[in-house]
Amino acid sequence: MSEPQRTGARRLRLIVAALLAATLTVLLPAAGAAAGNRHTQPKPTIVLVHGAWADGSSWTAVGDRLRRAGYPVRIPPNPLRNLTTDGQTIASFLATLTGPIILVGHSYGGAVITQAATGNPNVKALVYEDAFAPDEGEQIFPLAGEDSALNVDPATVFDFVPYPGAPAGDVDLYLKQATFLGPFAAGVPRPQALSLYAAQRPLALSAGFTPAGVPAWKTIPSWYVLGTQDQIITPTAQRFMATRAGSRITEVRAGHLALITKPEAVAKVIQQAASATA
Repeated sequence: MSEPQRTGARRLRLIVAALLAATLTVLLPAAGAAAGNRHTQPKPTIVLVHGAWADGSSWTAVGDRLRRAGYPVRIPPNPLRNLTTDGQTIASFLATLTGPIILVGHSYGGAVITQAATGNPNVKALVYEDAFAPDEGEQIFPLAGEDSALNVDPATVFDFVPYPGAPAGDVDLYLKQATFLGPFAAGVPRPQALSLYAAQRPLALSAGFTPAGVPAWKTIPSWYVLGTQDQIITPTAQRFMATRAGSRITEVRAGHLALITKPEAVAKVIQQAASATA
């Protein structure tokens, strides 16, 4: 090869190398950004709604596990005043959040999330934990089951406390100590159960008989944690509601407060719902 030919070949190699370097300069950052986006896809916000005779602290053990798994967790207060307005309160809270939401309810909180999620496209899944899942027009107390510890003379399980501005005949319902420590908090160590009893938040009597609105479980996929030893919402009643809603059912050997006694199992179901709807 002559000297001019060798010079031309070197020049061609330099041009090709320069073009390749320029191409890689453009492509590699874009590929890295795409890979980064795949790995940093934000997880859905988990919203945990407590039930009657409890407050947001009842979700502490579950919420801690979800946070450690990388999920944003919010636990708004449930007013426990009226199913319609309680649902509206939680719905208003949900409207302030951006991105996908997994909405979880325990006990009466299940009835509330059933109302609150209706019409909200950000709610990707409902999770019921020993919870009411009423259909339109139903009231929660009759859904607890024939053998429910609450399906007895109300004076034997409730303390009735007037509250200011109550509609005629309405009162706050507190669980009597024997009912709280027995069927309600079954499986919870007694010292912890006593603390929960002392701090219980009451449910207005009228809330238990407010007809439910259009249920979100008709349009949103749902999961259900069924406590096989629940004496407040009987396993039979839970299975009926979960099956009707088309929920994926997970049974746990626990009483009404599985969120406290079996937090790992409850958190696992919530994560399953989040993964399945991602």
